[in-house]
Amino acid sequence: MHLGIFLSGATTAGFIVAGAFFLRFWIRTRDSLFAAFGAAFFLLAANQALVTLANIPQEYLSWAYVLKVAAFGLLIAAIVRKNVNKPGA
Repeated sequence: MHLGIFLSGATTAGFIVAGAFFLRFWIRTRDSLFAAFGAAFFLLAANQALVTLANIPQEYLSWAYVLKVAAFGLLIAAIVRKNVNKPGA
């Protein structure tokens, strides 16, 4: 059990680092794709932390994955928006 909590914490930290990485590029370029990726990774970090820290029985856990669905929806929307608004297309 302790190893699972440790690995979940490491995953959460990785999501936070990835989110900060993309937000740093967003600050430099002001490209909304980087902001969307940063926000999505922060949502994934929140989901991972919530699932680990809430200590909810497995059968009641499905509502916690709404954050994960929102993160992936945000990524898909940002990628589609970037490709539709491509100059010269």
